[in-house]
Amino acid sequence: MKRGTTARGTTVFLKFIMATTGLVFIGYLLLHMYGNLMVFGGQEAFDNYAHHLRTFGEPMLPYGGLLWIVRIVLIASIIGHLYAALTLWNRAKGARTTKYAVKKAAAASLGSKTMRWGGVAILAFVIWHLIHFTIVKPAINAEFAANDIVASPYTMVVASFQLWWMVLLYVIAMLAVGLHLSHGIFSAQQTLGWTQSRASYVRAKAIGHAVALLIVVGFLLPPLAILFRIIGD
Repeated sequence: MKRGTTARGTTVFLKFIMATTGLVFIGYLLLHMYGNLMVFGGQEAFDNYAHHLRTFGEPMLPYGGLLWIVRIVLIASIIGHLYAALTLWNRAKGARTTKYAVKKAAAASLGSKTMRWGGVAILAFVIWHLIHFTIVKPAINAEFAANDIVASPYTMVVASFQLWWMVLLYVIAMLAVGLHLSHGIFSAQQTLGWTQSRASYVRAKAIGHAVALLIVVGFLLPPLAILFRIIGD
């Protein structure tokens, strides 16, 4: 049997992997965004939220068990998403003619044009985000950290986003996320067969833009509010 002719090797199956793993990411982003917005409730509300994430499900789950389940699901989804994306990219490069490429590029949206390299930028940002808030947890703002020997989740977030360059980094990253999501959500709906009519096609486009905008705004509100001293003082 030739390579790519098995069910798991077809383009349709790879696109299905892209769609389903993408939906996992969207669900996670919405929940993560909700948690981030708890910072507007003050230190007690945000620190309690962070604590309950680690104790959720006890004693059925060990301390931090829920977070590890989420991490495993996300890692598996990232591997599947990257594998499918790289495989489809290589196939497209091999099959595309110059004329087709020019025609497609002219008609494509900004989101679709930046999907591949935008995905690479998002992956790099995710790695930085994990190093920043989970793995290393550095006291970046030394002046703020000097007043808190043991930084809580709230004080660590505030200390980070009082730095303009940190906020700028997150703004750029979230713009990349927004572009990626706006086209990715639409493409996922196409793959799952939810754009069979003109009306459903237009609706899928609108859903992609709306969800992307919601996530970008929701994630940027806390750092901008902290930077401009609306909260955190």
